[in-house]
This record gives sequence, structure tokens and C-alpha cells, in this order.
Amino acid sequence: MAGGPLILPPAGRGQIVGLLGGSFDPPHLGHVAITKQAMARFGLDRVWWLVSPGNPLKPNGPASMARRVAAARAMMTHPRVSVTDIEARLHTRYTADTLAALQRLRPDLRFVWLMGSDNLAQFHRWQNWRGIMDSVPIGVLARPGSGLGGQLSPAARAYAGARLTETQSHLLGRKAAPAWAFAHIPLNGLSSTAIRAKGGW
Repeated sequence: MAGGPLILPPAGRGQIVGLLGGSFDPPHLGHVAITKQAMARFGLDRVWWLVSPGNPLKPNGPASMARRVAAARAMMTHPRVSVTDIEARLHTRYTADTLAALQRLRPDLRFVWLMGSDNLAQFHRWQNWRGIMDSVPIGVLARPGSGLGGQLSPAARAYAGARLTETQSHLLGRKAAPAWAFAHIPLNGLSSTAIRAKGGW
């Protein structure tokens, strides 16, 4: 799958596109729920799921890209959400590199990086995390057990002055980076790790 041509999902000039990256190993209804919440809370026109070749912070590789993309497309059927294997086709391993490539390819779009509070809690371990914060607005969605930890994380503290209030979060995509917002949303306990542990994938 990674050898095919790079075709980006549809998006009109000037639209705000949320980017939800992850292994989606497997995708589940929790991914669907946070995507819909992100669209509503952060004023997004579209969301692209970036099914990653593999998480550099995880020691074990995921299921095949073809299987995960197919499962994600079957799971997410919203007309303004696209499931894509962009990272495999770009041959990028780190989020910072993926964002830089997408901004070069579609400078007419306004990208917003989406993540759960569990990722914000360890965001300072990501490759060039400050470069990510400085290049795109970031929308953070509460996840079970990590909401407070994410908000008190090194990255959150370092960029405390760039945080929008929840009442301002719908403006996130129109803000210049660095800018980030935290959305308290109904918590969904589903996780890919738990599904795999129960043999459901």
C-alpha cells in the first residue's frame, strides 16, 4: 500500500482540517467519538485519520497497514472524515516531519493536530515536540485517567500562555501557532490495547 501515489483527501482552500494520528490497531468507537467531539469543539471543517506505519515510542509493531486502514474505513463513515495512509506514502516516521510535508503540499489549508490527554502527558518525549507546537494549533481531548496529568505535563506548562479557554476553543483553527485548547468531553474507556488484550483483533 505504501508504494502507491500520494493522493491527499479532499479539502477546500482555506478549510480547517483536523489531523488525528495513531496506529488504530484496531480502530474503535472511541476514535469515532473523539473525532466527532473534535469537529464540534474545535470548529473543524474536516478530519483526516492518519493511520501510522508504527509508533516510534512503542516497542512492538502494529497489524498490517492494509488491515488497519480497511478496518478504520469500515468504522468511520462520517462524510467529512477521511481515513488515509499518508504517512506511509510520505515515508515520514515522526509527526513533525508529517506536518511539515502536509504544510508544503497544502499551504492553503489550516491544519490542527488532534491528540488525547494521554498523549499530551508524554508529548515532551516526541521528536521535535516544540516544533510541532510552534507549527500548528493543537486540540487536546480528555481521555480517562490522564486529563489532569495532561494539563500539568511539561508541554502544557511550557506553553501555558498559548492555551485557549474552552469557550474560545471553537476558534482554535483560526489561531496562529502556538495555540492549544483542552476539551473536557464525555469519557470513553475503549482502548486499542484493551481490545487486543481480549483477543478482539
